Amino acid sequence: MAEQVILLVEDNPDDEALTLRALKKHHLANRVVVARDGAEALDYLFGTGVHAGRDAGDTPTFILQDLKLPKVDGLEVLRRLRADNRTTGIPVAALTSSAEEKDIVESHRSHVNSYIRKPVDFVHFVDMVQQIGLYWMVINQPLPQAA
Repeated sequence: MAEQVILLVEDNPDDEALTLRALKKHHLANRVVVARDGAEALDYLFGTGVHAGRDAGDTPTFILQDLKLPKVDGLEVLRRLRADNRTTGIPVAALTSSAEEKDIVESHRSHVNSYIRKPVDFVHFVDMVQQIGLYWMVINQPLPQAA
């Protein structure tokens, strides 16, 4: 079985640390790769830029990403993922503080698998990340990479 990898795309260091802590605490991934902006996420996924030479066919099991990202915003990252056959089947959850209707609508139009608002309370945040990880990494049956 291939290594289970989560790609976390998060520009807020505090949210990154909390998310990593929650995932590690509950042993929900062999490895978490962190991209701190949308351009870095795309480089990782497609084996370009700072990730040139990485096997782009080795895709993460799941992507957890913020929408409000520097360089390339989360909606554009999602659109590019869905436009490429190599990444179209990767489950993506938007984890964001945005409650703006246009963000929710555009995320779903761009085929996000889940749109989740970040809780402001530490305990709720950690619990929610644990539930997200449990669902996407343990319960959900991902599309086989050969497909």
